Amino acid sequence: MSNYSDLQEAACEANRQLPVLGLVVFTFGNVSVADQAAGLFAIKPSGVPYAELTPSKMVVVDFDGNHVKGKLRPSSDSPTHALLYRHWKKIGSIVHTHSLYATAWAQSQRPIPLFGTTHADHNTVDIPCTPPMSETMISGEYEKQTAMQILDHFRQLSLSYEDVEMVLVGSHAPFTWGKDAEKALYHSAVLEYIAQLAYLTEQIRKDAPRLKEALIQKHHTRKHGPDSYYGQ
Repeated sequence: MSNYSDLQEAACEANRQLPVLGLVVFTFGNVSVADQAAGLFAIKPSGVPYAELTPSKMVVVDFDGNHVKGKLRPSSDSPTHALLYRHWKKIGSIVHTHSLYATAWAQSQRPIPLFGTTHADHNTVDIPCTPPMSETMISGEYEKQTAMQILDHFRQLSLSYEDVEMVLVGSHAPFTWGKDAEKALYHSAVLEYIAQLAYLTEQIRKDAPRLKEALIQKHHTRKHGPDSYYGQ
C-alpha cells in the first residue's frame, strides 16, 4: 500500500464484505488491512454499521496501537490486530467475527476436529482453540492479551501462522488472517463452513471418525505446495 488512502479504501471494501458473506450481525466484527513496511493498518471504526462505511471513515493505526489518521474511534479490537501484525510479519490482513458456528465452537472451548476433506483442503490439523483467558489476563490490557492468547497457543502447539491461518479464541470467537484482505476473508468464510460441517457431523454420528492421514495429506498437498494441481 502506498498511502493512507489506499489502506482505507482496501479496509472499507473488506469490511463491507463481512455481511455479504454472512459472517456478522449488526457491527459484530472487523477487518484490518496492513502495510507491513510502514507499520500501519486501517481498520473499521467502532460501532459504525457496515452499510454506512466509507474509506474516509476507516481509521489508520500503527503497530504500537497509536491512532494515526481518522476522525472516528478505531475498533476496540485494534490492539489485538496491532500485536499480531508486530509478531507475524508476513500477514497483510486480519479478520475477526462472531460468526455463528465458529463462535459456538470457541464458546465450547473445543478445537474443530478434522473430520473430512473440506477441512483437509485448508489445514492438516484441527482448527486450534486457545484456552480461556486467565483472571490475570482479563484484568490487564484485555485486547492485547487476546493477541497473546493466540501467539502463546501457536507457540505451544508449534504451529506456523503461515500454515494455519485461523484460530478460535476460547470462550470468545474466531480470528483469521492472510497475505491480503481477499485471503483473510476467504479463510474466515471457510472457517465458518468447516465449523458448521463439523457440528453437523457430530449430530449425525457422535463417534464420527477422524479423516485418515493419507486423505489429509492427499487433499492438502494437491491444493498447496510445489506439486499442487487442484483449485476451486
